[in-house]
Amino acid sequence: MPRRHIRVTGAPEAPLRAALTALRTELGVAASFPPEALAEAERAPRFPSHDATDIPFFTLDPPTSTDLDQAMHLSRQGTGYRVRYAIADVAAFVVPSGPLDREAHRRVTTLYFPDLRIPLHPALLSEGAASLLPDRDRPAVLWTIDLDEDGRTLAVDVRRALVRSRAKLDYAGVQREIDAGTAEEPLALLKEIGELRERLEVARGGISLSVPEQEIIERDHTYELAYRAPHPADGWNAQISLLTGMAAADLMLAGGTGILRTLPTAPDGAVGRLRRTAQALHIDWPHHVSYAELVRSLDPHRPHHAAFLQECTTLLRGAGYTVFRDGALPPLTTHSAVAAPYAHCTAPLRRLADRYASEICLAAGTGRPVPEWVTAALDTLPARMAEGTRRAGTVERECVDLVEAALLKDRVGEEFDGWVVDVEERRPAVGTVQLESPAIIGRIEGTERLPLGERLRVRLTQADPGAAKVRFMPA
Repeated sequence: MPRRHIRVTGAPEAPLRAALTALRTELGVAASFPPEALAEAERAPRFPSHDATDIPFFTLDPPTSTDLDQAMHLSRQGTGYRVRYAIADVAAFVVPSGPLDREAHRRVTTLYFPDLRIPLHPALLSEGAASLLPDRDRPAVLWTIDLDEDGRTLAVDVRRALVRSRAKLDYAGVQREIDAGTAEEPLALLKEIGELRERLEVARGGISLSVPEQEIIERDHTYELAYRAPHPADGWNAQISLLTGMAAADLMLAGGTGILRTLPTAPDGAVGRLRRTAQALHIDWPHHVSYAELVRSLDPHRPHHAAFLQECTTLLRGAGYTVFRDGALPPLTTHSAVAAPYAHCTAPLRRLADRYASEICLAAGTGRPVPEWVTAALDTLPARMAEGTRRAGTVERECVDLVEAALLKDRVGEEFDGWVVDVEERRPAVGTVQLESPAIIGRIEGTERLPLGERLRVRLTQADPGAAKVRFMPA
């Protein structure tokens, strides 16, 4: 599921870049790996016996990405389609309970800062030997999913295989080829299958967030905020990943053992806050229109719509990992945004749980027992993932605070029009304000009860990316 994408430009010594470096020190985020983990990462992997290198896979990622978790090949199959989705086989490199495994359990996820990322695995693995880079043989977990003419799943096969990607593609280039009608069939089918899966998502009540990337541009020692709207190809690619995650969940549920990504329905309070944010950003949200319908109507190319889509990610904060075993299914098996059972399994280079999910699916698909090293870690994995997710959330929140402070650092004392979108229950003079322009959210502290859901003229009292977060007071 999406996170907020923020990217900054500028020299390393620029105030915002320096503040991000200081933030990593403050949070104790270390980029380096222990020597013993690096030594293990240099060992040769265990190669699978099934050879699928004749299939011309391609990867689809941002142009600068080198940690490539997934490669795909799409083809017609009778009146339907065949989706082959190769996932980097991290377990082929990592020894259970070894130095790499211990370090992965400590890190849990790749951490994304606006200026760099702190990887889950050493770069020589995540951007080298395990990455599905083009023209190199790689061990993979290969999913083969057959679909009918409407995009519904007919059959699923998962096995270990040796694969070889033929091309590293990016979203803009793929979009141009598909729009121009010059894409060859395996790539052209991305649109056809992606749109079928999007229609099925709408029918089951699911919702995919097309979250724009925020870019912070430095010019003459000031910062400007811009958004990069995703291409339709981003969404079609996400549908292939969702398809695989749903197939993984179904395999686990049928096998009686698994780890699902679950999300209960958002509480009324969270939806109410989002409605107030929509009002602040002049987005019309009639009460008879559902959240899913509203999101599908938004245009991420419009800055206020883009800002609202960023805030929509707050409804995903209740997501967690749910373990079950021996056929005892949990009370909640679905992810409310997917509107179906779902599992994280397609990003093992960047997320710890995916390696375990792949092993459970491989066992379920072949009728073999789940490996002991997987079952031994299963009960503690949700807490480990929750801890890592909280850390990633802290990084995201702190980065957003720094970015917003950088954008407003020269405007302390100015007044802005905003809307009060949240008020603390025990301190009704303290809350959150959403500015109309720029589309920034900040803390507001007054001396009287704040008018929740109402427009308010506010004054910026502090904004320093090196020391102080953005703060407002009623004007």
